[in-house]
Amino acid sequence: MIRDLLDFRQHTTQDVDALTSWLNSDVFPVEHGSDDLYEVIVEWYRQQRIELPSKSQLERIVSSAERSVESKFYTMACTRIPLPCFIRMNELLNPSNPESSDDVDRTPMSELRADPGLPNRESVLMEIAKLARIDEIDLPDKLFNDVPSHVVKKYQQRAASEKPRELRRHSDIVRFTLISFFCWQRRKEIVDGLIELLIQVIHKIFIKSEKKVMKTWASDYRKIHSRTNLLCQIAKAALNNPDGVVKDVLFPVVDEDTLRSLIQEQQATVTCDEQVQHAVRSSYWHHYRRMLIPILDALSFQSNNDFHKPVMEALDYIRNHQDEKSRYFRLEDGLPVDGVIKKRLLGVILEKDTDGTLQINRINYEIVVLQALRDRLRCKEIWVSGADRFRNPDEDLQVDFKSNRKAYYASLHLRLKSNDFVADLKSVLTDSLNHFNTSLPGNPKVRIKTAPNSRISVSPVAPQKEPVNLSVLKSEIIRRWPMTSLLDVIKEADLRIGFSQEFQSTASREVIPRDELSKRLLFCFYGLGTNTGLKRVSASNTGVSYDELLHIRRKYIYKDSLRRAIAKVVNAILNIRHPDIWGEGTTACASDSQKFGAWDQNLMTEWHIRYGGRGVMVYWHVERKSTCIYSQLKRCSSSEVAAMIEGVMRHCTEMSVEKNYVDSHGQSEVAFAFCHLLGFQLLPTLKGISRKKLYRVEPGDSSQYPNLKSILTRPIKWDLIAQQYDEMVKYATALRLGTAESESILRRFTRENVKHPTYQALQELGKVKRTIFICQYLESESLRQEIHEALNVVERWNGTNGFIFFGKGGEVATNRIEDQEISILSLHLLQICLVYVNTLMIQNVLSERKWMKKMVEEDFRALTPLIHAHVNPYGTFELDMEKRLQLDAFVNVA
Repeated sequence: MIRDLLDFRQHTTQDVDALTSWLNSDVFPVEHGSDDLYEVIVEWYRQQRIELPSKSQLERIVSSAERSVESKFYTMACTRIPLPCFIRMNELLNPSNPESSDDVDRTPMSELRADPGLPNRESVLMEIAKLARIDEIDLPDKLFNDVPSHVVKKYQQRAASEKPRELRRHSDIVRFTLISFFCWQRRKEIVDGLIELLIQVIHKIFIKSEKKVMKTWASDYRKIHSRTNLLCQIAKAALNNPDGVVKDVLFPVVDEDTLRSLIQEQQATVTCDEQVQHAVRSSYWHHYRRMLIPILDALSFQSNNDFHKPVMEALDYIRNHQDEKSRYFRLEDGLPVDGVIKKRLLGVILEKDTDGTLQINRINYEIVVLQALRDRLRCKEIWVSGADRFRNPDEDLQVDFKSNRKAYYASLHLRLKSNDFVADLKSVLTDSLNHFNTSLPGNPKVRIKTAPNSRISVSPVAPQKEPVNLSVLKSEIIRRWPMTSLLDVIKEADLRIGFSQEFQSTASREVIPRDELSKRLLFCFYGLGTNTGLKRVSASNTGVSYDELLHIRRKYIYKDSLRRAIAKVVNAILNIRHPDIWGEGTTACASDSQKFGAWDQNLMTEWHIRYGGRGVMVYWHVERKSTCIYSQLKRCSSSEVAAMIEGVMRHCTEMSVEKNYVDSHGQSEVAFAFCHLLGFQLLPTLKGISRKKLYRVEPGDSSQYPNLKSILTRPIKWDLIAQQYDEMVKYATALRLGTAESESILRRFTRENVKHPTYQALQELGKVKRTIFICQYLESESLRQEIHEALNVVERWNGTNGFIFFGKGGEVATNRIEDQEISILSLHLLQICLVYVNTLMIQNVLSERKWMKKMVEEDFRALTPLIHAHVNPYGTFELDMEKRLQLDAFVNVA
């Protein structure tokens, strides 16, 4: 009767077939988490007006459909692979040294998995050898271009996680599919690694040469100091007897030979730049050339802009004449000079022959060309065939942008016409300048001075009242839950949320019971997130061995699954919060980075100039109530602007970010522009606010703002914004959809590419938004306080990292970049579970009326779930005074 009333029916065998067909065609090509997949299937049943079967039945249906899809996929993949490739792929699984019994798993396949090491000759030659090994297989370039990226990653991860002997056990069709996906994707990663090595080696030549010269200058300090004393003695002798003869007055102080030596030394002295250039030339010729020229031979460089054609021609010329022994190139050979050599370097590159003919110094020319190549690679004006991050920049953008222009504009909530967009900006900028100019005389905290270098003066924000009851609340939590184990914290979070369900095996089937699997996963998260390691965890727990934990790590724990688990915990925190305690839902987060020490035999670890020491940076996005929604591992020198945009766009939680607070390193004019196009506010603390300028709306309107006259500068170039409006929206759409990494897109908009018209337009748009922000920032003390409060939350998060990530001195003890990312994401998962459990504990205490009455406004303002005085991250400590160590048995072997 209920079915008849609601027009539903029971499912049949035909419905199962229809569901399987729909899953194969519409669902499996798109990446889904376990919960999302279940919700999609439930929605399908509702739309078809079919009664939902039991969960076990659904699991069997989905499992059967997955096996069917996978079987068809294996067949499809193998039919694309040319027959000669099969024999070469099998050779990857042959032992490198068949005679050695200890080298069973040492195969070319296992060698291909290794990441590049430091930028040196050994790493370069190893990466070139790996690239040549994959090229020998001769897989088609566009073999899997139509396969979704998450599917490619899935099969690549499965091939990488299996040992060679495991791959040999598969049937031919499975084995060849896995190896082909691995090699096809791994080739892109190796090419990217070679480009990174090229960029870093070229940079290294100049840095090491500068250090060498500065060291030489420092060692010559004493000589210079002695010369100064000598000059002082000569000056005194001359002043004491100004009318005397030089021979009688000066030679008794300084002999003739010493003066002659000083003259010769001064004539032989060269400038610092000349010494650096000489050191660069020497280093390149004697060492670095042997590793850079092979990289040029291994890679295929391309450009979409004829402006960079001279650099491409110069590269071809260097490669074609690399074996010649001559010291000079002839100008009449047509070697490109304009567009390659900067005018200030012409004197170094061009030299005159004995007959007065100009010729090109070969080594100096190669160095200049390589430096030009590095600059253009960094901004992607020159790209590399077969690369991923350094691919054709046009592939980063939407191919169908023109045909779907209205839809893309609507998704960003932007005006279709550039004139309307510019008119809105002009109106907001005019209102901001007028309002700030009017309110400035009544603002005692902000003054505009006439000093030439420091014109804006801002008084510090007054300190807020101290919370009075938070210490008592924390003591109550310690009393109720004393020394709570960190393992118990993550266990409780998993039992309530079930985030371990997001971790599925890369193998074709699972045989471990789910309860046991969840237990082993939690041990792995603890070992990785605390940095104590899986061996230490297995040694302290007799129920799980190290090999079992290592199997879980290889087969189940990957970046994508960890990110889904973190998003699930974040969503759970947002859902359990009581608004009377934490306030209404927030749409703002703050972002900042923190340095972690790390092993340095890889391309991720760098020496940090500010903090010192080798390490990596982790960029956090933390919501106002201490919930971190996204984390990223990055190099110390990489762009924080790109990391900021990446986190806001990719956090995958239910939170909608409308405001993002950053420090000075997380903002720029380009950042202001993209944040406006993507629909969220950028609220930074501005370093050097006293020197900032405000841009005008139109020429000659400075008289309208008499109070701001000394800090006004040129008007905005509105025509440039209108002209490049479509291009700016195109790049913003690419950032929103994630067709490429944020850093890859933002590489195009750097100082090396200052002439790019879209970059110039983004700068103008950024100037508009920054001027509006500065007006609001200086006018509103509450806004300044809000920004500082949010950034303090990130600092609190950073302070807790060391409490959890305590193993190995807090240093990431691995050179594999993937393992580094897994460690940081596991730390994020542990810390967010701590926030979840602490939220429940705080709400449990405050649910009692007597505790809720104690809380005042300052207490609620400063309340945070990021507390850990009641948590024991190290394990349990037991002291048995009756138990002794067995140390009496002593054997004298002397």
